[in-house]
Amino acid sequence: MTNASAATGGEVDRFAGGSPGGMVAQWAEVHRLAVAGREPVIARDAGHRVGRVWMRWSRFADVAAVAQATLTLGPDAGAFYDLGSALSSTGRPRQALDCYGQALPIIREAGDRAGEAATLSSIGMVHDGMGDRRQALAYYQQALPILREVGDRAGEAATLNNIGMAYDGLGDRRQALAYYQQALPITREVGKSSIEAATLNNIGMVHNRMGDRRQALAYYQQALPLKREIGDRAGEAVTLNNIGGAYDGLGDPQQALAYYEQALLLKRDVGDRAGEAIILNNIGGIYDGLGDPQHALAYYEQALPVQRDAGDRPGEAVTLNNIGMAYAGLADERRALAYFEQAQPIQREIGDRAGEAATLNNIGGIRFMRGDLAGAKAALDEVIDIVRILGDRGSEAMMCFNMAALMARMGRPGDAVEFLVRAIALAEQTEHPALGQMRELLIELQRA
Repeated sequence: MTNASAATGGEVDRFAGGSPGGMVAQWAEVHRLAVAGREPVIARDAGHRVGRVWMRWSRFADVAAVAQATLTLGPDAGAFYDLGSALSSTGRPRQALDCYGQALPIIREAGDRAGEAATLSSIGMVHDGMGDRRQALAYYQQALPILREVGDRAGEAATLNNIGMAYDGLGDRRQALAYYQQALPITREVGKSSIEAATLNNIGMVHNRMGDRRQALAYYQQALPLKREIGDRAGEAVTLNNIGGAYDGLGDPQQALAYYEQALLLKRDVGDRAGEAIILNNIGGIYDGLGDPQHALAYYEQALPVQRDAGDRPGEAVTLNNIGMAYAGLADERRALAYFEQAQPIQREIGDRAGEAATLNNIGGIRFMRGDLAGAKAALDEVIDIVRILGDRGSEAMMCFNMAALMARMGRPGDAVEFLVRAIALAEQTEHPALGQMRELLIELQRA
């Protein structure tokens, strides 16, 4: 069976509208005084300015506190929107959806079509983060015609990007590329280097997932100078991180580490605590891949308190899963299982069905190693159900491959062949990099 590490080499660039600006400390003080003085108009304006900047710095608890203070002066779409963003970023998607749901009718009543599109996009992103890509697409497809109606070409490009990411999450790489390729000329037409760079980054991500690391690098290396040119240090860190992931996939861990270390310094410099933890996880993954799980643990254990301090529940679950993987590498199955079993309820609580599937797969792997084949099958059955509901054909291909290996071990070659045929069909549709291994196993089983 193939275990699934929740740490990924890549980060996508998403868009929900809005850009930071102003002198943050002064605006924060203006907001405090306005709330104290019961001045809602000033408080709302200052609070939203501060919130946009602090969101980029991963100061999610502070964003939530400012928004909640603003809401003491009465309902406000901007405060509900900012609170929704903070809640979404700290693993509370259902509460985030409630906030966006309260913002949307206020925005519609005001006739703010651009704000309506931004809120619809944000609702889509929450559903995407919960693994419900179909629902995400439904919201993005509502936002897209509004953006075209108001002539917001930059917003249109951003939403085309988000649609591409949803299709990528569904395993439909070709459709993802089609949307990214629609977005790219628009970004160049309107001179939005930030969105152009993000689009190039996301195209690179698709090629990386398709196993074409060289093509991925070509796109990342187009994105990097654009990020530097516009001074987007947070975006630069994202792309450096992704370059590191591509080199890892090419079997060059030292080059990967060099890029991850550059990205880590930038994440710390801009105060992106959640991003810092992602890269600590990725560095840990390199050492895990090098057969040094003890060194990997040192990085994972640096990431975990950062995520807990930031209230990053999705990231915490990722790291718990990766710690479990490291203990599995040390043949400490008891501890591995204990960490996987800490990760799974968090993923279920926050609605991260894709993450839950990865962790259940790992639980199945531990049971397999312990000789509990029936327990391993029960876990894999649940995983396959989840990925089918999510429509993630790439993951379903891998899980069917794992189930085929399990069926073979259980002395059920007919069932093994049936699962392998399904795995290969899905892998061909999604251009899965494990397709060759699947075909080899099928030939081996048919010869037996």
